[in-house]
Amino acid sequence: MATIEVLCPKCSSAVYRHGKAASGEARYRCRGCHHCFQLNYRYEANRPGVAERIIDMAMNGSGVRDTGRVLKISPTTVV
Repeated sequence: MATIEVLCPKCSSAVYRHGKAASGEARYRCRGCHHCFQLNYRYEANRPGVAERIIDMAMNGSGVRDTGRVLKISPTTVV
């Protein structure tokens, strides 16, 4: 079985397993900055960079429904 070396997305330090999320995905915690994260998110709005994309689309004139459709998230999440 292959092992995957997981590093912290914020500081690139070593991590350890920190339980499971409600979706069953493994959670990890950084030994350096104590940031908790998952490798795979089932809920699209939790993915890194979604908040920035919502702001960019709003500044470019996209509506709430259009933004939700493009990012595959609920319009109420966009608001």
